[in-house]
Amino acid sequence: MSEELGAGSEVVADLNTQYADEVEHGDEHHKGLLPEGAGQLVMIFVGLGLIYLAIAKKFEPLLLLPIGFGAILTNIPVAGIAAAAMPGQPAGFLYYFYTVGVQSGVFPLLIFMGVGAMTDFGPLLANPKTALLGAAAQFGIFCALLGAVALAKTGWVNFSLQDAASIGIIGGADGPTAIFLSSRLSPNLLGAIAVAAYSYMALVPIIQPPIMRALTTKEERSIEMKQLRHVSKAEKIVFPLMVLVLCILLLPSATPLIGMLMLGNLMKESMVVDRLSDTAQNSLINIVTIMLGLAVGSKLAADKFLNANTLGILVLGLVAFCIGTASGVLLAKLMNVLCKDQINPLIGSAGVSAVPMAAR
Repeated sequence: MSEELGAGSEVVADLNTQYADEVEHGDEHHKGLLPEGAGQLVMIFVGLGLIYLAIAKKFEPLLLLPIGFGAILTNIPVAGIAAAAMPGQPAGFLYYFYTVGVQSGVFPLLIFMGVGAMTDFGPLLANPKTALLGAAAQFGIFCALLGAVALAKTGWVNFSLQDAASIGIIGGADGPTAIFLSSRLSPNLLGAIAVAAYSYMALVPIIQPPIMRALTTKEERSIEMKQLRHVSKAEKIVFPLMVLVLCILLLPSATPLIGMLMLGNLMKESMVVDRLSDTAQNSLINIVTIMLGLAVGSKLAADKFLNANTLGILVLGLVAFCIGTASGVLLAKLMNVLCKDQINPLIGSAGVSAVPMAAR
């Protein structure tokens, strides 16, 4: 008995020593690049920069304005607006926005339902080969995944294979999907991945045009595509149901996202629940966008954002986004060589899932 008590005391002592060492030295991989006060000041200016782009430059203000404002709020010293609950101190309201809406995956699902209610799949049904452009644009995902694995080998950052997969999804330029996947594979990186995905989605007007101009000629950009055939109402109603069934059979783990997307689209195309469809594509998605933007901005806290891992995520995400854009454009050019009906290569850049920014 005395030997067991002695062994237990040694374990407790070891744990106390380990805890004290962690408190003193911290996690080297997440150590901030700047002192706390200076880092908060830098991130406040980052938030102001995002707000400037939203108001003065009109760069996707629906996303950048709440993200920038959330960044300012979360970096206010002492206020604890995004802090978790502590003894004698309640949690900040942005903490609940993030925990309830983002970490649980609820906000992405509601966003997808609203997007489905706003989407017209008619052009895709009339010209199915354009689906290949969307597939090509996902090439950036795999490039970012391999890049994250290679970067981890250097020792500069600490990314597991699950982390690399979560970072790669930024290349799809789809915020809800990035949040949904990273919340399951790499919850510790969810904030940085969400910030990167939504920031690059909002900055589509800056990122994509130079790539599109560099890879196309003036003649290619002026190609006029043929008028598409008429798509019947029955086709538009059957399509979301068919996609849902295929998703359940082939990729059940993606059913929550695809299911909500198809639910929203079915409400729109059935034309029997106009009030629900109108709410999903207007009031509901607007409310969720406000809370989602603030929640994503709350992850721009200096102590969590200004570190080597986050900077690696931002760089890899940007590279993936650029590669995805280029892949879509190049495949469209290849299709023009192989197919009789010409396609304007510029629509290849809309293969990335930044809805509706890339298509616009």
